[in-house]
Amino acid sequence: MLPGWPAADIQPQRRTVMDMKKVIELLVCFLHPVAVVLIWLDLLTRRDIGSMAKLAWAVFSLVPLVPFLYVLTGGELW
Repeated sequence: MLPGWPAADIQPQRRTVMDMKKVIELLVCFLHPVAVVLIWLDLLTRRDIGSMAKLAWAVFSLVPLVPFLYVLTGGELW
């Protein structure tokens, strides 16, 4: 318990933080596919990189780096 904070005040704050974390997790789940499609559209219009580089970027963009980091850190990014 924090000094000067009654135990009853900490629980609602903790619940709010947990709810916000869940909202952010869901947002990441919905935004990743949108980001992948936008990356692929951009790759289709790029003329300054070769076909193999485009293929590498297209495949690499499928890997959801942020969610993996979140899971690997045990959900303790903040």
